[in-house]
Amino acid sequence: MAVRPPSNDADEPDVIEFGIAALDARLDESDVEFPATRQEVLAGLSSTAIPYDASGRSLELADALDRVDAERFETRGELMNAVHPVFEERRRQGGSVLDRIREALPF
Repeated sequence: MAVRPPSNDADEPDVIEFGIAALDARLDESDVEFPATRQEVLAGLSSTAIPYDASGRSLELADALDRVDAERFETRGELMNAVHPVFEERRRQGGSVLDRIREALPF
């Protein structure tokens, strides 16, 4: 068996953003201004599928917003604080049984 030689690439490894960090990055790229309603936030984003774990599984922001009580967000932080528990709950639930088995295997 051969081992792949180490890469001489000095670039930083790719960072996988998910959950609130992914939403924050999407908001950086959007034209959403606060205060904003749910509809204004959704309309201002080019993509509303937000990854909630490192495997890339995603949750539609509209579905996450349906699970919070607020209709309007005065600040970006208020939006992030409102949807954070929804993303965390989804991440803890994980994927299917097969996905959990794959994640548990060392290879």
